[in-house]
Amino acid sequence: MKETVLITGAGGSIARKLAETLQNDFEVRFLTRKKKNPNDFEWDLKNKTIEEKALENVSHIIHLAGANIAEKKWTPERKQEIIQSRTDSAQLLSDTLQKKNIKLKSFISASGINYYGTKTTEKIFNENDSAGNDFLSKVVILWEKSADQFKENNVAERVVKLRTAVVLTENEGALPKMSTPIKMGIGSPIGTGKQYMPWIHIDDICRIYEFALKNESLEGAFNAVAPEHATNQYLTKHIAEVLKKPLFMPNVPAFVLKLLFGELSVALLEGSRASSEKIQKAGFEFKFPKLENALRDLFKK
Repeated sequence: MKETVLITGAGGSIARKLAETLQNDFEVRFLTRKKKNPNDFEWDLKNKTIEEKALENVSHIIHLAGANIAEKKWTPERKQEIIQSRTDSAQLLSDTLQKKNIKLKSFISASGINYYGTKTTEKIFNENDSAGNDFLSKVVILWEKSADQFKENNVAERVVKLRTAVVLTENEGALPKMSTPIKMGIGSPIGTGKQYMPWIHIDDICRIYEFALKNESLEGAFNAVAPEHATNQYLTKHIAEVLKKPLFMPNVPAFVLKLLFGELSVALLEGSRASSEKIQKAGFEFKFPKLENALRDLFKK
């Protein structure tokens, strides 16, 4: 009999792709605000409710829920929403599991590579390094703390936190936003272009979740980031090369992004490198370790 995996954040591209990856070996369910499919179950964070049958015989939860960090300007209200969408949802899951006396085999949570801070330096961060002190670091610290409670409160046998880089996918997120102006002949790097953009192909992030699910020895934090480091300029240049488009526009000045996006611009203008060594030493092999191959795969789809 297949074990049951419950995935939150059903509307995201990772959740949908991950379900395809897992469906042969697990029974997959989704927690969502509004049901669309037979394996969807509703939850309501405001009213703190989860549909009764969602947690029946569940062995694993993969927690992907969270408001998009780059979708809107960071007003005080939006900042609160970014944090609470991650922490309150985890708290509701934990409280409900405790009430029902259900113990998971694993709780696997999304996390962010911004744990280490967004400042561009020469350092390559690994999982033993301390957290940064900017807003995104604060988000990740609270996010991971909300995941750790599952082990601390004896709700899950183990907790895995995947500090996820920018996920490259053909139809959503950063890649279409970067590639669309390049296709129109008006693409260019932003700011200095020297800021690092930790990245990972969507197939590889889904395979890391599968790897974490199936390997019971895995526990704690792992950087979910491709081995090859890329700056914004390097990424922009490779997108243009793969699309066979010229790049002749000047870099978008930092002040323009600050005017457009406010404090959120720091997520675009700064970025640091992170090491994938720990997950690789655990036995994971990347399908797309190199940026060029990742882009060629995504643009052919």
